[in-house]
Amino acid sequence: MTEASNSSAAALRAFAIMEIVGRSERPVALSEIVEQSGLPAATAFRILSMLEEAGLVQREPTGKTYGVGHRLARFGLDLMTNNSVRAERRVILRHLVDEIGETCNLAMFGGDEIVYIDRIETDWSLKADLKPGSRVPLHCTSSGKLFLSQMPKAKRRRILESLSFKRYTDNTITDIATIEAQLESIAVTKVGLNNEELQAGVIGVAVPVTDARGRMIASVALQAPVARLPLARALDFVPSLQRAAKAMAATFENGNP
Repeated sequence: MTEASNSSAAALRAFAIMEIVGRSERPVALSEIVEQSGLPAATAFRILSMLEEAGLVQREPTGKTYGVGHRLARFGLDLMTNNSVRAERRVILRHLVDEIGETCNLAMFGGDEIVYIDRIETDWSLKADLKPGSRVPLHCTSSGKLFLSQMPKAKRRRILESLSFKRYTDNTITDIATIEAQLESIAVTKVGLNNEELQAGVIGVAVPVTDARGRMIASVALQAPVARLPLARALDFVPSLQRAAKAMAATFENGNP
């Protein structure tokens, strides 16, 4: 085998391992990676060590399992904001904004933050002006709390304990016990709420975008000034958000990121 062939094979093995880690709902053990990839344990461990050093995977605190690293997460989000189905997703968001009359966005989980994959602003002059690619906290946004609510409790607790719980407004929740109680409720309703917790005078409502296995992969949300759309009235648009989320889910099929 030529040097070029060896390099190509090594790259494909590394990519296969990143695929295994990336599509798993939880951190994966070396034994699972060996089983799914068909690689010898020593080879898989060597590749994982290289990927860990590069920030593409990360070893969990126990040291026995691996999850997505910050560079791999960033790469996935970059693909989301620049891929070929962006135009289709923007059409869905535009129809939703036209129906609701307020700013709407598509967001994804980005490690310890929420990332706006796309966002269409309302034509009103009074609005929350955030661009695609903007990153917002988990603990005080509708999408952030929705993502947290759908996680296994152990993973959720681990993430919550790593957050700074910065106070942005008088309504920002700044302790784990209070937010966990709220997350339990959101886990049932599958509707995330932001009651002026990130920006004073701005509310948000989010619903999940799920894949064929029912896993949450993104969120569709609205944001609006409370003076124009109180939170209680914003909840009337949950069915509209859910219809948009269902349409959005179709754009993730056939391997689209």
